Amino acid sequence: MKNREKIKKLILEDLRTAPVIQLSCDRAGVSRATFYRMKKSDKKFAQAADEALLEGRMTINDLAESRLMAAIQSGNLTSVMYWLNHNHSQYSNKLEIKGELTTKHELSEAQEADIKRALSLIKLKEASDGE
Repeated sequence: MKNREKIKKLILEDLRTAPVIQLSCDRAGVSRATFYRMKKSDKKFAQAADEALLEGRMTINDLAESRLMAAIQSGNLTSVMYWLNHNHSQYSNKLEIKGELTTKHELSEAQEADIKRALSLIKLKEASDGE
């Protein structure tokens, strides 16, 4: 049992820096299926794993943003364009869609027959209730 807790701890530590489940499982010496079984059977671990994955993603995002800033500072035009495209409304891609939408409701023969049958049953019920 202690071994399983040690494995969980290793996985959580690894996910905080490299948010890739397969890599974390490989480093902890367990299969991906084992990870998901542990997650399913232990709600506390499941929550901790989700938090560790989020923390890891945020770490990678910070790393990527710092590399992007370095590329911009070094004059990399692709990086400059990427930044402006995603962070400045004047430079962002715009997509405008115009058109009209019309709908046509048609019933199949079977649907029409079902409706007629339902209406006739209602009329029969109303007639019997009125007597």
